[in-house]
Parts: sequence; structure tokens; C-alpha cells
Amino acid sequence: MIFKFSIIIPTYKENKNLTRLIPLIYKTLDTHIGNFEIIVVDDNSQDGTIQTLNKFKKKFKNIRGIVRKNKLRDLSLSCIYGFELSKYENILVMDADLQHNPKYLNLLVKKFSNSKIDFLVACRNFKDKSEVKINFIRFLLSKTIIILFNFLLGFRTHDPMSGFFIFKKNIFTQNKNKLFAKGYKILADLIYSSEIQLKIKDQFIIFDQRHMSSSKLNFKILFLILIFLLKSFVKKIKINLTNFFYK
Repeated sequence: MIFKFSIIIPTYKENKNLTRLIPLIYKTLDTHIGNFEIIVVDDNSQDGTIQTLNKFKKKFKNIRGIVRKNKLRDLSLSCIYGFELSKYENILVMDADLQHNPKYLNLLVKKFSNSKIDFLVACRNFKDKSEVKINFIRFLLSKTIIILFNFLLGFRTHDPMSGFFIFKKNIFTQNKNKLFAKGYKILADLIYSSEIQLKIKDQFIIFDQRHMSSSKLNFKILFLILIFLLKSFVKKIKINLTNFFYK
């Protein structure tokens, strides 16, 4: 059976990166790996992204550029919009800032297609600072958030903050009404909003330096992450209490 998957790339002011990323994806992916489509969901950038996507549609097959006009700018909402529009039952999510090197695509797709799992997460190795190419404050902050996720909500993956992963679309379909759907950490939202036992595997990779864009991790995003953590923790407690009293 031919493996089929959709690549979802949320963007905002990433035109210069897209001009490098899209050709790299088509150049890197093995022709025999399966059928794929690329859906770029842009939050109405005014940097030439739309024009670039129109050019790519003429040059490459199976690529769509979707613009979210007059909507709240939000990476999670862009991803969800892409999930809804995807035509395949396997979805790969990656950023456009070139931190997620396309050279890992074949590895991720092959490993996922050959395993009976729900998620394969491309993880940063926070045990080795040299493999995580971010400044010390960002490194410490990300590591602290991951510890909080694992402590409060239970371990699911070594890097719930990753934006580079592949998963079964039915996980989204079954849980879309339960999603927090805010902020920039759609992976954590997907895996912690699901009430079923998910099969998740990690693949450690080295994230590259971000190109021509800045980190999206600001006070607003941190606040949304904390709100998500709190809501998910309260939900977990309620479920545990219900199970305890009704056993």
C-alpha cells in the first residue's frame, strides 16, 4: 500500500525562508517514499509570501497556499486549518524557519509508516546543550516548561514543545472539540487533549539555527502555555477523581 501524507507548514512573514524550504523538500523527499501534498497556511503576511506560493504552484505539483485573512494570527489555528483541509490520513507538521531540516523527512516518514504508532516526534536532546542551538535563557526556559508538562500531565514525549512531528489525522478528528487551540504548541495540545492511550515514539534530531525570523516564544505565548497546563492539569484531576469514585 502506498503511504500518503500531508505536510502542513504554518507561516507568518516567512517568505525568504519559504523560497529555500519548499525546493529543499521536493529535492530531499525520495520519489518512492509515497504520495504527499504540501499545504502552506499563511497568516496573511505582507512580505511576498502569497506571490511566492503562486509561483511554486506552477513549478511544483501538489502544493497549496492558504491565506487566513481577517482572522486571529495564531500558529495552532493555522495548523488546525491545515488539518481540516488535508486530504491524507497522515499529517506531518514542520516550521518554515529552517530549524526543521528537510534532510530528516525521509527518516521520519519511513519510521512512522513502518510503525503502528499515533505520533512520531522529532525531539531536541536537552541533555546535550551543544545539540540544541538556542541561547541559554531560551534553553533553560524550554527545559523548564518540558519538566512542568511531564510532572503535571505525565510523560508523553521528550519534547512536547516540538513543532516537527508526524501523526494520524484521526487523532485530531476525534479530539478537535477538546483542543485548547491557542498559541504555538499544537503538539502538546494534540497529545494531552486526547483521553485515549496514544502510541508515541521520539526521534532525536539536531534542530538547525532559525533563519531570518525571530522566536515566537514571548510573554503572551508563555501565558497561554501556562493556562493550557493549568486547564489540562485540572481536567486530569477531575478524570482521576471520577475514575476513583466510580470504580
